[in-house]
Amino acid sequence: MHVKRRSKNAWSGFTLVEMIIAITILAMVAILGWRGLDGIVRSRVALTNEMEQTRGMQLTFAQLQSDCAQIAPVSLMSARPTLLAAPGRLLMVRLVFADQQPTRIQIVDYRLRDGRLTRQESAPTRDLNQLDSMWQSALNDGGDNAANNQAVNQAVLLQSDIASMQMQLWGSDGQGWRPSAAANAGSQDTVNVNANHWTGLQVALQPRGHDSVMAKTFLLGAS
Repeated sequence: MHVKRRSKNAWSGFTLVEMIIAITILAMVAILGWRGLDGIVRSRVALTNEMEQTRGMQLTFAQLQSDCAQIAPVSLMSARPTLLAAPGRLLMVRLVFADQQPTRIQIVDYRLRDGRLTRQESAPTRDLNQLDSMWQSALNDGGDNAANNQAVNQAVLLQSDIASMQMQLWGSDGQGWRPSAAANAGSQDTVNVNANHWTGLQVALQPRGHDSVMAKTFLLGAS
């Protein structure tokens, strides 16, 4: 019986063309897989940043709510200003409560500079003359008085990458919301008012790279 044998070429592996086609297909699959993984990673980073920014906004608004709720009443301030609002700047006088200590007052300064929103507070005091000096020092960006500078605590960073901070005030006269700069006819840039006339404050923060703003309304003097 004659047995027909296969030639050597019949047992050979892939040809060069087949190898090139296989490698090309694998490369395309690898590229598609890398792009998909890269998209997932980028989405996760963006989502994490958004969550951190939202959490920072919530903490900032919570601190603002606490300060606004404890703003010093006009009856205690003897016609002194308790609130100054301007684009990128919020200055107020608030009450300070501590265990086994009398009620004191301090100045709180919110300021937006170079995209960084900070909060700075003065040392608590019961001396209205000292408060006047610290208020003026805050208006003068710290002033040259060393004692006043030492009485102010280090500014705490609340938020970064903030494009703008705008505010509106609600008055007890029932005329609705008014921009802070337009609420006082005697000033084009700031409004220096007391909590007896202004009962509400709205703060709007716009993050950089976003068209929308995050805003919240606070009652002045609400417990």
